[in-house]
Amino acid sequence: MCRLFGFRSVIYSQVHQSLVAADNALETQSHRHPHGWGVAYYVAGSPHLIKSERSALNDVIFKKVSGIVSSQTVLAHVRKATLGKVDILNTHPFQYGPWVFAHNGNIKNFADHKEQILSEISPHFKRFILGETDSELIFFYLLSSMANKHQLLDSDYPLSIAFQAIKEAITSLAKIVGDINFENTGPDTETYLTFIMTNGALMVAHGGGKDLYYSTYKRRCGERDSCPSFSPECEAATTSGLVNHLIFASEPLQGENIWIRVKDGELIGVDAGMRLNSTHELK
Repeated sequence: MCRLFGFRSVIYSQVHQSLVAADNALETQSHRHPHGWGVAYYVAGSPHLIKSERSALNDVIFKKVSGIVSSQTVLAHVRKATLGKVDILNTHPFQYGPWVFAHNGNIKNFADHKEQILSEISPHFKRFILGETDSELIFFYLLSSMANKHQLLDSDYPLSIAFQAIKEAITSLAKIVGDINFENTGPDTETYLTFIMTNGALMVAHGGGKDLYYSTYKRRCGERDSCPSFSPECEAATTSGLVNHLIFASEPLQGENIWIRVKDGELIGVDAGMRLNSTHELK
């Protein structure tokens, strides 16, 4: 299966440590996930997307991109192919307008369900489907549900509406393909729907059977004395609901961050104002 990394912050930050420098950075994880990589980062509210079908471990472009990216929002992915050939069109993240999406998972017996899934995707989105993967169809299946509830191009897309639309989409998708397998060590052929999506302001993740962890604070921030945005939420769980950063990773990364596993079936994310919420703890 694949590996995910998502980052949302109130300040522009470099992600070189998480993507390359840490002992278990995404680049290192690509040793076991060699079938392509992609990094999406936002500049002035617009996503910049760089992808390759090469292994991140052996790709100097991955190192270069990881070293220069400084953004408030980053979504990265390294791929271990289960469906679809090793091809840049099948490489995550996938993009539509401001939205980008990366998936760690699979749809069981996808070939048997593909046409029915396609039939329930809004006709507007079908022309943007370029690859062969179940992941790309899941992305547009989710967007179809979200577009029915709110204007997708609204940069302040409400998190509560995103939760509702995504939950409804996952429920209806399960009626087609069967239930999600919540055993992280289960066969790769089973159905798993662990993913991260963002429009640059809102970022939301789903715990869909393959492990995903999140962090909103550190034991101690090394920049606490120099960062203009430092607050108590940087070194402790939020009591106000607001956070200064939210990080998602398939494996906890080394460093000072405190990591919490996303619960099975949980949606968790931040809205454009960096208010943290989840479907388990709606506020």
